[in-house]
Amino acid sequence: MPSTDFSGDVPEATSAQWRSALTVLQEVAPAFVPANAHVTTAVVEYPPGGAGAPPHRHAGPVFGYVLGGELLFELEGLPERVIHAGEAFWEPGGDVIHYQDANHRRDIPVRFIVTMLCVPGAPMLALVLESELAEREARRAPRGS
Repeated sequence: MPSTDFSGDVPEATSAQWRSALTVLQEVAPAFVPANAHVTTAVVEYPPGGAGAPPHRHAGPVFGYVLGGELLFELEGLPERVIHAGEAFWEPGGDVIHYQDANHRRDIPVRFIVTMLCVPGAPMLALVLESELAEREARRAPRGS
């Protein structure tokens, strides 16, 4: 894990002021950062019970933060999980399938922000065909009942 050292050569009094305003949500060493990547930040909002995007992948890593509601999140090889408002998440991108990013609740919307490191010339989000989902079914973690 990278070190979260924000002190530098700042006088202690100044450093204490801004450090008390800083809350680290996550630190990630992504598997890769695409060469010449461009960065896209977007806000996504799904209505109550919204199914979200169909299975897809991103060419580069994605970092996110849930602003409100509860996000049902599932990446290939990992069990589905609920990410609550105020929690951060990430996915490595590349060959990993992102199975779901649905609204976990049927009574309130979910709203989250994502920052994506995109490969130049590649789509920000590429849908996965049913045939590939069937071929890779063994890579999907068992799902809750």
